[in-house]
Amino acid sequence: MSPPQQPIGNTPNNFPLLPQKLPTLPDLFVAALSVCFLFSSSSNRIRTPILSFRFSPRRSFKIPTMSDRRRHQFANPKSLSDWLKPRLPSESFASWGVTPGTKNVHNLWLELSEGETLLADSTPPIRTVHVVTIRIIDKGNRVLIESHQELSDGSVRRRGRPLSEKMKPSEDLESAVTRAVREELGSILASSGDGPTVNVVPGSYQKKVEERNSVSYPGLPARYELHSVDATVEGLPDGDFCTVEHEEYEESENSRIADEAVSVKKHFWKWVSADLIDS
Repeated sequence: MSPPQQPIGNTPNNFPLLPQKLPTLPDLFVAALSVCFLFSSSSNRIRTPILSFRFSPRRSFKIPTMSDRRRHQFANPKSLSDWLKPRLPSESFASWGVTPGTKNVHNLWLELSEGETLLADSTPPIRTVHVVTIRIIDKGNRVLIESHQELSDGSVRRRGRPLSEKMKPSEDLESAVTRAVREELGSILASSGDGPTVNVVPGSYQKKVEERNSVSYPGLPARYELHSVDATVEGLPDGDFCTVEHEEYEESENSRIADEAVSVKKHFWKWVSADLIDS
């Protein structure tokens, strides 16, 4: 902490001391040159162009992590279910995992335990999710969208949106983009060997917040923080195609609970005109 400024008052100590000796002409000349050099150096620094870096969003912003906020700890899906029941409409909660296209309480418990979701302590609770959205563009300026998904319970869920994936805690955007492409498109890009080649369009990053009722969890309001980029991915088919996704939590220590969750088995993709996609 800098020392406090002395108050200004009408005392002799408040007046500046006069120099005991006036500066000589050579001294004034040297001082003038120093001032000119100082302003010249500052001006040069101001005119220096800003360096452009390869796509690396981690330099520009930080995704809030679970350690940044309070979160609920639930020992198992049953404890989460007991906590949710008095806070949600009973009919809505009873439809989880029963109505086609919905997920069950095991899914939500896994999201919480993996740090992908926050639940506000309110009635009803508000689910907050950070989502990375990738608008994959081909040479004809078409955008790849996921038309629908086939779930493990045999139901079909309509999508009609670009590739999207929940972000992991402490994950930067660049890593999330690469992981999302690998997980959802990897089965058709597997022949490349080194993994998918993803090129993010510089300056395409956008962030927006959407608040709406969750389709996966009826009756549970959701707040989606969407982090979107445009990108190209090498090796994708020109026409409609389907990809197979491995179990989402197969490497998690909670894989036994994941067996009881509703998972995505197949993704169905198609190319559409960029004009048909909302920015």
